[in-house]
Amino acid sequence: MKLGIDIGGTFTDLVLFNEADKGLQFTKTLTTYPDPTIGIYNGIEDLTKKFGLDINSLETIVHGTTLITNAIIERKGSKTAFITTKGFEDVLEIGRELRYDIYDLFLTMPKPLVPRNLRYGVAERVDKDGNVLTKLSDSDLQAIGKKLTEQKVEAVGVCLLNSFANTDHEQRIGNYLSDHFPDIFYSLSSDIMPEIREYERSSATAMNAYVQPLTDQYLNKLRTELKEKGFAGNLLIMNSAGRLTTIDGARKSPIQLLESGPAGGSMAGVYFGKQKNTENLLCFDMGGTTAKASLIFKGKPEITNNFEAGRVKRFKKGSGLPVRIPVIDMIEIGAGGGSIARVDKLGLLTVGPDSASSTPGPACYGLGGEQPTVTDADLVLGYLNEEFFLGGSMSLSKQAAHDAIKNKLAIPLGLSVEEAAYGVHKIVNENMANASRVHILEKGMDPRHFSMIAFGGAGPVHAFGVGELINAPQLIIPVGAGVTSALGFLLSPIAQENIHSYIKNLDTLDWGHVNKFLDDMEEDGRRFVIASGEDSNNILVERVAELRYEGQGHEITIDLPQGKLNDLSIPEIKRRFIKEYEFRYTKSISDVPIQMVTWRVQVSGATPNLEVKNADFKSNGKSAFKGNRKVYFKSTGYIDCPVYDRYAMHVGMSEAGPMIIEEKESTTVIGLDCVVSIDEHSNIIIDYK
Repeated sequence: MKLGIDIGGTFTDLVLFNEADKGLQFTKTLTTYPDPTIGIYNGIEDLTKKFGLDINSLETIVHGTTLITNAIIERKGSKTAFITTKGFEDVLEIGRELRYDIYDLFLTMPKPLVPRNLRYGVAERVDKDGNVLTKLSDSDLQAIGKKLTEQKVEAVGVCLLNSFANTDHEQRIGNYLSDHFPDIFYSLSSDIMPEIREYERSSATAMNAYVQPLTDQYLNKLRTELKEKGFAGNLLIMNSAGRLTTIDGARKSPIQLLESGPAGGSMAGVYFGKQKNTENLLCFDMGGTTAKASLIFKGKPEITNNFEAGRVKRFKKGSGLPVRIPVIDMIEIGAGGGSIARVDKLGLLTVGPDSASSTPGPACYGLGGEQPTVTDADLVLGYLNEEFFLGGSMSLSKQAAHDAIKNKLAIPLGLSVEEAAYGVHKIVNENMANASRVHILEKGMDPRHFSMIAFGGAGPVHAFGVGELINAPQLIIPVGAGVTSALGFLLSPIAQENIHSYIKNLDTLDWGHVNKFLDDMEEDGRRFVIASGEDSNNILVERVAELRYEGQGHEITIDLPQGKLNDLSIPEIKRRFIKEYEFRYTKSISDVPIQMVTWRVQVSGATPNLEVKNADFKSNGKSAFKGNRKVYFKSTGYIDCPVYDRYAMHVGMSEAGPMIIEEKESTTVIGLDCVVSIDEHSNIIIDYK
């Protein structure tokens, strides 16, 4: 038995898979603040009551968390110092000297996680090839050690100039800290991000140190409490690239967990795409706080190594702290079920990005929230059943939602309650459709060629409208749509990626040196994966390199040829680089040398293959039709719309829209001019006319 746990801003989702009967069981509970582990145990208790879960029988728990992201956004990390080469103490503040909004006269840049008085320089110097120009002195270390004691520092980030080429000085500092300050956590850039670009490497290292004590405490607490409750299996953590790591791996490099929750949804998208034999998918994930869109292209999620955390303007690129980690490339907007709607100073209706979260929540929750939210609007429009929210475990107040929208939106705008509510619904759909369209077009692709798969608690409520706006040919609502990210945790392989920057022109490379460090990186990855319990026969190795034309500032990633590399590999490497370059920029450059920059080796175990036979999806002679209720559509106003029980809808069933399909974790809203069917895997398939 395997359990996936995803802690979101509003809800904590749990998915239980039983290998014995191939059954999936789901549950959803409110996320608990300030201690999210309480929500986990509430969910486990709920699974125990409903399905007889015995925690002793769990083989694996896979967990994704927003703890790291929240700590950075809210600046609730540890007191952190930063050690760098003398003269570079202000790198964290200077950054790239770029303005993310050139027209904003009152621009606010992200504040460094480490204040100036805790940034220390040491007199050492290594050149770009790793040659030591100035040795690191013991007196510098002793002087810094005294300051660490005086300032009562809890964590230290260490990033020396060109340490990606020679790690000796950083390792000496790490050994000194370990020997003299065993209670202080430390992060070395040569461990966290051993590649070029001083600012990005400094930012990532400081950030890792900043959240390391908090992460260590949280993960140790979680592991200890699970063990006390009887869990004796393997506890794995989801990272931002859709891969699993161990507790020890997460404790060493917590910044790898920045986007762990949303990554699970994309990995589930890969799984459902294979089910449908569809290689190109747009994944639409809308929860209680945000909505995300990511691409599955040729059966794989799009991975980027450029990410920002703690943005001053959450959805403004360039306003955050850069972290060069592998992360599934996605676009995010502040549009979730809990997003607050209001009338702005110009008298316009706006939605988000702030959220009512789980506390106090939307007005309809009855937990003290007074602001109208997207969930309130959806309830007023008839899309949600106030008696069947979360399968009936939580009741909603339609009257409270109506009053909040009337007082805060309808009266100020001079609209009816229904018009104001539909305005909220429509704005969210338009915002997400625009973001998704741009996300696809920026990659040189056509949105009309991507089927759309929707999940998250609010995703199926809004997906039909979003799909219409981007002209998607088909919409897929998978099994367990409300908890798909947690399901994706159970569909991801355990893996480790190692990085090394070695910058040389392709025609002048020392292939012996290249093969040596590639082999070392692969062996290190194999040791990690095998130690995690994976069979050595199931290991998969992927080697990629980042290349550019000499003089350029950005690289393109290609797969490296298999086997030992040598001069005979050069033509194939050139061919792959030029092909990818021309795909992105339509033409290549013939008279400029190609330069190899960064090398990456990913070692992973087998991708789990869950053969699901969900016991819930059986009609047992029961009619799927639950009755009609008043539902609002723009073209018709309120109409009597048929409502169906998803669990009773049989394979092969086909009906024309509109309709509402209810299940425990989510509700699917389907408009007019479409055909709805149930495929052989119990997924809802919506074909637009």
